[in-house]
Amino acid sequence: MCTSEHIHSIECILPPHMLETIGVRGNKRQKSMVSSLVKNADNYRLARAEAAPSDAFKKAPTLGPEQKPGVYREVYDGQKKARLPGKLVRKEGDPPVCDDDSVNIAYDGAGDIYDLFLDEYRRNSLDGKGMKLISTVHHRNKYNNAFWDGRQMAYGDGDGEVFTTMTELSVIGHELSHGVVQFSGGLIYRNQSSALNESFADVFGALTLQRKYRQSACEASWLIGEGIFGPSITGDSLRSLKAPGEAYDDELLGKDPQPYHMDLYLDILADNGGVHINSGIPNHAFYLLSQYPGGNAWEKAGHIWYDTLQSINNPNATFNQWADKTVEMARERFGSGSREAIYTRRAWLLVGIAV
Repeated sequence: MCTSEHIHSIECILPPHMLETIGVRGNKRQKSMVSSLVKNADNYRLARAEAAPSDAFKKAPTLGPEQKPGVYREVYDGQKKARLPGKLVRKEGDPPVCDDDSVNIAYDGAGDIYDLFLDEYRRNSLDGKGMKLISTVHHRNKYNNAFWDGRQMAYGDGDGEVFTTMTELSVIGHELSHGVVQFSGGLIYRNQSSALNESFADVFGALTLQRKYRQSACEASWLIGEGIFGPSITGDSLRSLKAPGEAYDDELLGKDPQPYHMDLYLDILADNGGVHINSGIPNHAFYLLSQYPGGNAWEKAGHIWYDTLQSINNPNATFNQWADKTVEMARERFGSGSREAIYTRRAWLLVGIAV
């Protein structure tokens, strides 16, 4: 049986509260699946901690427009084994492989998020220094998760019942964005600072997908993990920035518990203080901010959030401190009396945070 005290240390795409519910409501095989995920959680957490740089709050270099570094990607076949990275099957410049869509999706997705951070924010890879992007697909057998371990990505294939895939672009963008936080944020993985960590990953996971398909803020679905559920699951996605709390409502998974407003904030011990739950509040603030000016969310709203990560310099940042910094960054980039600064403040007020 999985308890919340064991589950809370997992920092993968699946939220611990969902795993806990499956562990209670699932059949014998599903409960075993959850136990297997939890068993390896501490190893993943320790690997991330060891990979974190000592100067995590040092700003990443901002490249000039004339600087055009190139991405370097490697994708490995995990061959359904636990050991990473596995067998190299595609490296930078290689053509798509003919018989494995997961390899090509992971390769392209890594390039999509690299392009987002380079072209829009002038950041050279996750660490700002051209870090190689390594991915492993077919990790373990029917593995229902995806994770960033501090050095590389790993994607399971899903069991075909609860989850059908883990190489979905917003999932790829989410997990690799944890690497950006790792190298230029270092938000402590507990309570509100960790909810901000999860929210930043959700925001830039959504922006990766939107920029890839050139979706405006009003056209986008704002869903994280859309299409990864199996055919018997009732739900659209893991999370919704547009409507936190409405992503899924299923007999096995339970009801999406994310709040959209501070009045609904959950002060709990599980999940390191409810980090995958309360992240719905800053998620929704970003969604609201992106709607005011319209257009592409990765442009104005995305710059404000990225500038904030680069400048916050506070590993224990609270929602209020992050919100204050976003308004400051909006004023710095767009002007103190700008609509962008006014909209940023208004977005936070609408989720119950006065700045």
